[in-house]
Amino acid sequence: MTLVDSHAHIYSEQFKQDREEALAQALEAGVEKIYMPNIDHTSIDVMLETEEKHPEQCIAMMGLHPTSVNKDFEQELYLVEEWLGKRKFAAVGECGIDLYWDKTFLPQQQEALKVQVALAKKHRLPIVLHTRDSFGETYEIIAAAQDGSLKGIFHCFSGTVEQATKVKELGFLMGIGGVATFKNGGLDKVLPHVSLDDVVLETDCPYLAPVPHRGKRNEPVYLPLVARRVAELMQKPLEEVAQTTTQNALNLFTL
Repeated sequence: MTLVDSHAHIYSEQFKQDREEALAQALEAGVEKIYMPNIDHTSIDVMLETEEKHPEQCIAMMGLHPTSVNKDFEQELYLVEEWLGKRKFAAVGECGIDLYWDKTFLPQQQEALKVQVALAKKHRLPIVLHTRDSFGETYEIIAAAQDGSLKGIFHCFSGTVEQATKVKELGFLMGIGGVATFKNGGLDKVLPHVSLDDVVLETDCPYLAPVPHRGKRNEPVYLPLVARRVAELMQKPLEEVAQTTTQNALNLFTL
């Protein structure tokens, strides 16, 4: 079984002591590709070092995470733009809007997302979206910008059937991770009504570990647990889930 982890912070400080081991275990479990979203200027070096050591398995994106957006966000965006002009990345991301922690910088987050949407169009790259407590706000910006050239992922999707339909109509994919295994995650009511063609799998490690590891550090090696839960909820063979979601990810991330 071959799987793609479409969203993993394997370069995180939490993997500093055992990153090599974690990557080896992931490979053994069939997780052959791991796409790494950037956070801000502090994560670029270690992310690119991880990619350099494991070019076949770990592939970098470039973007500015909404929780790193503040009144000085333009400086961060200049850096993102500079890097996108220097070399190839798999996607622009992760970017979007996060209203879970703080709504103070909503206007700045909206502006930062619009800039990154423009960068995705300019460089003809997919865009990976963070929408925590902000599906409506993020969707509005993406829908307004969609001219047929935008594609990407609504990462960590945990919305409604109606929201899933909106994502599909935009031509975007849904990133499904550990939340699918949570008792009250809500995806048990959504995934039966979704096509496998619109789904990619992710861990978002080190966050949101699937059951039975919930509350512990998440790792790419746990991605098969997500695949099994998706297969169960969608009433599809596990092999079909693995094959289709892997192909969806590879079709999107052409790098």
